[in-house]
Amino acid sequence: MPACGYLRATLSATLVATGLAGVASAQSLVAPFDQAYTLTNLGSIGDVPTPYGGLTIKFDDPMTLLIGGAANGPSGALYAVPLTRDAQGHITGFAGPGVYFASAEYNDGGVCYGPGNVLFCARWPVNGLGQYRVGSAAPDRVDDLAIRGVEGALASINFPPPGFPGGGLMKLCSWSGGQWSSASISPDGNGTFNIDSVTIIPDSRLPGGPEGFTYPAPGSPGFANFSMLVSEYSAGQVTVFDLDSNGDPIVSSRRVFITGLIGAEGANIDPVTGDYLFSTFGGGNQVVVVTGFARPCAPDFNADGNLDPDDLSDYIACYFEMPPCTRADYNSDFNTDPDDLSDYIADFFNGCA
Repeated sequence: MPACGYLRATLSATLVATGLAGVASAQSLVAPFDQAYTLTNLGSIGDVPTPYGGLTIKFDDPMTLLIGGAANGPSGALYAVPLTRDAQGHITGFAGPGVYFASAEYNDGGVCYGPGNVLFCARWPVNGLGQYRVGSAAPDRVDDLAIRGVEGALASINFPPPGFPGGGLMKLCSWSGGQWSSASISPDGNGTFNIDSVTIIPDSRLPGGPEGFTYPAPGSPGFANFSMLVSEYSAGQVTVFDLDSNGDPIVSSRRVFITGLIGAEGANIDPVTGDYLFSTFGGGNQVVVVTGFARPCAPDFNADGNLDPDDLSDYIACYFEMPPCTRADYNSDFNTDPDDLSDYIADFFNGCA
């Protein structure tokens, strides 16, 4: 492992050995968010080797969490972890130990599903991006991002959800310098995706040594605009950024959401409840859940927390712009066509739970 990766792993080991990992117990929500949200530390997961990488809920099974183990190293892998949920659907713990799911060498804070339910996994410090078709136990495609101008090295990846600005684009972030990029992709004919172009966004370089990032549902308390949550590994906190019209973070909008962390790493929004999940690389290697967010409602197009005729008219106006605005690609298939319009209208009239 290169020197930077060695230092990162050594730091985590030192914290555990000296008892400093106990600082993780001081993790707390920051005002005013502490009035609307509740933080619960779910602890560590049996049989998942540390340090932890990124995490996501399995696309076809809300009772299974996928999480990276032995992160940043050549023996890294993804593990499937059974979950327990309460009567309202909120995650309350683990129903058993982790089970090997797929090889994921050098996995890092970015583990997420993209178009076609392809699983994407950032690879640090080798500056790569792995893609897995449904059912694959090893990457079906790995791209070297250094040749695309991505700063060493890629740490995280995600896709803005339907209705968010930047829909249809892939967003990338590097550790430790926080380089932010926006990438266009297209089907490669093998069930995975070509990376057609990568655009570096200098004005969106993130501070704090960013790792995983994710997108809370519009209408959540304290989130008046389209926003993202970022696990800041180096700063030991989670922060909030508003998004611009391209789905890129506005650095000046940065607000602290959670402090007192060691090694904030992964980031994911539970598709069932809208709860925020993150993992820690070191600091006890834990999974934390934060409740209080709005449940996901993609057709809430104007992000005001209500589904009403204004959303329908706003989407239709976006769709019929010449050319259509980027958010009109509602199904994120890289085309704005009648399928997007019909999908949006169907979701609108189906409503949100």
